[in-house]
Amino acid sequence: MRTLKLLTILLLICACTTAKKLPQEHYYAFTYYFGQEQRNDSVLFYLKNPINCPINIKLVKDSLNADLHSYFGHINLPALRDTIIKINYPKFNSSRKSKYIVKYGDFNQKIRKNVIAFPFPQGRAYKVMQGYNGKFSHNTISSSYAIDFDLQVGDTITSADKGYVVGVIADYKEYGTSKAWRDNDKSNYITLYHPHSGLFTQYVHLNYKGALVKIGDFVEMGQPIGISGMTGFTTKPHLHFNVKYATAEQGLISTEITFENDVSGSDLKKGNLVKKL
Repeated sequence: MRTLKLLTILLLICACTTAKKLPQEHYYAFTYYFGQEQRNDSVLFYLKNPINCPINIKLVKDSLNADLHSYFGHINLPALRDTIIKINYPKFNSSRKSKYIVKYGDFNQKIRKNVIAFPFPQGRAYKVMQGYNGKFSHNTISSSYAIDFDLQVGDTITSADKGYVVGVIADYKEYGTSKAWRDNDKSNYITLYHPHSGLFTQYVHLNYKGALVKIGDFVEMGQPIGISGMTGFTTKPHLHFNVKYATAEQGLISTEITFENDVSGSDLKKGNLVKKL
């Protein structure tokens, strides 16, 4: 019994020392700066959208200005536009700067889905590792219609449709499989916005410095945009591909899509081999 207990302790020590630590750094897909000014009995918010897609903005509820967020409301700001919001608020407490919730998309925009390309080069074939509503990680509103393709580290990722690069994270180096990794997004990924459809596409688990594009670039369907890797919450190298649209309360949520040659995403099951013709 004593030997078994000692062995268990040794195994636990080994597991702890080999577990991947969650990076302390946190990188952002895009950055913004909003100005703020108190003028007489009013508060002025200077809002500027720096990217080629709509964004929606809310104030974080603040105990010092308890109802200010309700006056501010929920604002949709078009691509590359700026505006000034003026709120009459005589009791404004300026000892702490207001914080914002900023998300992609105009939740009032009509979505017009179109056929898209597979996110890898012509002539290449990859297996599906996880399809719609996969139990491992495709079980939330933000990922329920994602598809995992078994791209290996160093493989080329291409754009599924024409559009603008509106988010890039490329500086993470590690991956992990623990709950901490699952609950904290530490993966490299690219976000594209497609104005003609109103959809966003995301390409996740890129290699370190694996982005071939930058924010503001316009890309064509099938254009190389990144290098596949193994970063974030994952057990194997792969490309996590997701199509999304904006909602008012839940941000970007996952949606079904049809690929070229009339291939429905719902028909792609684990183990299927998909070739881009």
